Amino acid sequence: MNKGLIYIVMGVSGCGKSTIGELLASKLKIPFFDGDDFHPETNITKMAKGIPLNDKDRKDWLQSLNELATKNKDKGAVIACSALKETYRTQLRKDLGDKMAFVYLSGSFNDILTRLKKRKNHYMPVDLLRSQFDILEVPKDAISVSILLPPEEIVSKIINYNS
Repeated sequence: MNKGLIYIVMGVSGCGKSTIGELLASKLKIPFFDGDDFHPETNITKMAKGIPLNDKDRKDWLQSLNELATKNKDKGAVIACSALKETYRTQLRKDLGDKMAFVYLSGSFNDILTRLKKRKNHYMPVDLLRSQFDILEVPKDAISVSILLPPEEIVSKIINYNS
């Protein structure tokens, strides 16, 4: 395992970023951070009202996640973050280069919609899922794992990706 690697567990809302991120961090014995916890209140309010975020809304949020990653680059960390566009991933990776790896949790719209409908106590309404799929740019340079696998198997695939 690459010491000091920052893993960005990415994908649309409801794909399992937090679940997989927490499990991965636990297995690797490195800190886990949920990117949702770093959104400014204005972003959370906007999403809770069913209004999709735009690039301007995400700019400061992505910068704060890049700063978080930079602070943890020596010991490593796992950060759950949608990172839907290539430009967002570029912002996240700023000054980190190969110290950052993206893990794309891939799933169909219907599979994720089913999950979202079962989720409780989250500010992100189901109605915003389509807007996330609409702007999603599937990463070309990422560890891609299907959400249909059990969480332990997903984490195993991530850990063993470069082994």
